[in-house]
Amino acid sequence: MIGAIIGDIVGSRFEFNNHRSKDFELFTDECFVTDDSIMTLAVAKAIMETCRTFESSVVTSGFSDEFYSVLERNTIRYMQEIGRKYPNCGYGSRFYQWIFSQNPQPYGSFGNGAAMRISPVGFAARSKEEAVKMSKVVTSVSHNHAEGIKGAEATVIAIFMARTGSSKEEIRSRITRDYYELDFTLDEIRDTYEFDETCQGTVPQAIEAFLESTSFEDAIRNAISIGGDSDTLAAITGGIAEAYYGVPIDMEEKALTYLDPLLRSIYDEWENFIKDF
Repeated sequence: MIGAIIGDIVGSRFEFNNHRSKDFELFTDECFVTDDSIMTLAVAKAIMETCRTFESSVVTSGFSDEFYSVLERNTIRYMQEIGRKYPNCGYGSRFYQWIFSQNPQPYGSFGNGAAMRISPVGFAARSKEEAVKMSKVVTSVSHNHAEGIKGAEATVIAIFMARTGSSKEEIRSRITRDYYELDFTLDEIRDTYEFDETCQGTVPQAIEAFLESTSFEDAIRNAISIGGDSDTLAAITGGIAEAYYGVPIDMEEKALTYLDPLLRSIYDEWENFIKDF
């Protein structure tokens, strides 16, 4: 999930000050961690704790209905528990209310927050079927609109396919067949694309930014260059690009300097967890 975190940090200073070019410094003192990274880490924590609850049965039998039920509860728990420690990190107004609610309920959202936080699912799932199910469970706790579920699922499927050896042509074909018409290029939309907080107005563009890239860094630069909701676009693109290319060690190390001790501890825990999962 470091790809999503890098995209978030690099894009943070451009969210309301778009930069429609691929020529910019990646990390500066103006960059910071936003809700995109914080919620991504919260989802990772929920997955880890759920897997630990079931331990050997997950390995031998896969994910049961009970597993998904616990994952749902843990997703709510850790998004609230971790999220409340960062009240000013950029939540939308409805999600802010959800984070601090005593009785959090899904509220029909199709905001791009559904896709920005979902990358850990793409790395933890061991089949496309698991990827789809886990994505829906994690997403539906808040973003239960069909477009929110679709945006998260498309992102997870792209990540899963990228990390399991699918070509860009295969990924494009699957996304076009099941999720979005990718009937544009970045050059065609760069001058006119506007800020859009919906999944349907963010996820296709983020996926296209990956598909047109030549490296992890190039994917991040592609996502930033079209403007819009820059941190979220780059976070979604970054998760897919990480799965396909890997992440340069210098970029990873630099990004991790932006995480405080709590967030860094969750990241380190995830790295140890996922390599043996």
